[in-house]
Amino acid sequence: MAYKSKDWRDSMRITLDYNNVTDKILGEKGFTKKQFKEMKGKAEQAFDFVKENRGKDELFMGWTELPYNQKEIVADILATAREVRSKFESFVVLGIGGSALGPIAIFQALCHLHYNELPKKIRKGPKFYVEDNVDPVRMKELLDVIDPAKTCFNVISKSGATSETMTQYLIISDELKKAGVNIKDHMIFTTDAKKGNLNKISAELGGIKSYVLPDGVGGRFSELSPVGLLPAAVLGIDVNGLLAGAAYMDKICSKRSMDENPALMSAVIQYMAMQSGKNIGVMMPYSDNLKYISDWYAQLWAESLGKNKTLTGEDCNVGQTPVKALGVTDQHSQVQLYTEGPFDKIVTFLSVANYTHKTPIAKGCENIPDVGFLGGHTMEELIQAENKATAIALSKAGRLNYTITVPEVNAFTIGELLFLFELQTAYAGAMFNINTFNQPGVEAGKKATFALLGKAGYEAMKVELDEAFTPDDKYIV
Repeated sequence: MAYKSKDWRDSMRITLDYNNVTDKILGEKGFTKKQFKEMKGKAEQAFDFVKENRGKDELFMGWTELPYNQKEIVADILATAREVRSKFESFVVLGIGGSALGPIAIFQALCHLHYNELPKKIRKGPKFYVEDNVDPVRMKELLDVIDPAKTCFNVISKSGATSETMTQYLIISDELKKAGVNIKDHMIFTTDAKKGNLNKISAELGGIKSYVLPDGVGGRFSELSPVGLLPAAVLGIDVNGLLAGAAYMDKICSKRSMDENPALMSAVIQYMAMQSGKNIGVMMPYSDNLKYISDWYAQLWAESLGKNKTLTGEDCNVGQTPVKALGVTDQHSQVQLYTEGPFDKIVTFLSVANYTHKTPIAKGCENIPDVGFLGGHTMEELIQAENKATAIALSKAGRLNYTITVPEVNAFTIGELLFLFELQTAYAGAMFNINTFNQPGVEAGKKATFALLGKAGYEAMKVELDEAFTPDDKYIV
């Protein structure tokens, strides 16, 4: 295990380069040394809040301890994963939000980009699917490509009352019954330790293999818990490496000074950006492997910071809209807006120092200068040049941007990256003096759904919604 070597760990350290938010590069559009100095007190207060409340379940800060307190759980997960790989052709996650976005991000980051199309002898594991929506077409077409009798389903819901996930469960359990197989043998639950509907279902079915989503870990902070570790282990991903990377980043970020703590500094930069009207945060990885890290981050950032009340009850309506982009694809669709549009954005580049494959560009077309110059280079050189060029173009236009560089994409560095963003989010929420870990706006939508579908106890809300939100034909064209 390379991550047991300090030299190797240090060689895999993720770095934060924020030159391109400073006045040294951007002139009057950049932040000054004085502005950073003025943030010192607020940054230290945020650091202290997170440090003092680490591990507190009542504040949903149990995620801070996940890199350290799961030795026995991981051993059990690895044993279960070996069994799943040996018995099933497919492994399907049924979940939504963090229960789905995390596993998708890790799958894309650490598995072959065409994993499901690889021959089984190369994959060495089941095909992998994550069903994170209730689109009826999607469910039907999943069933077109898997055999439920040869599939293991991981149902993830802490309460077992998540309408979307439980809808998926009802459909899949019915399919398993039709296939004439025992539901118990084809499902794994990830849920509350004792409470919730999945525990009731498990008891009724004679005991389904289950893992615990800890009380102090919210969905969007759950990827380093069994929520994400089980799917990763089934895929053959080094889950101990993920946790080791997270612990390494935690150690790096143990410094109170924002000048030495990359998560705290990135939180300060984002806070300053929001305070100066940058209400859109673009994340732009220059790696297809990191593409869905942006999706995972979008939930983490939006659901954590989008709040209308401070901890002391004042109105605030804070938050920043996360936007996903992919380099270089979106240089040809979004960068025009970022470079010349409104000054309402800050761009975070995710860069890779060493790609898994370099892929040489063959020489040819020497008589066509527009093409011939590419020959003899590598695709790694090209994508890195385009990354740097986009950052330069934005900077010349006075647009805030900074770069997080991953030395290479592996389990250790992905663990680092996830924990960096989780800490950044916690620090930013503390700076805004909000509850970073609840989601009352999400709950409101859930209750409206219950009412519209006639759930018992929501009759009055159904009447209210029907009266208030019945469409007027004169506004339909």
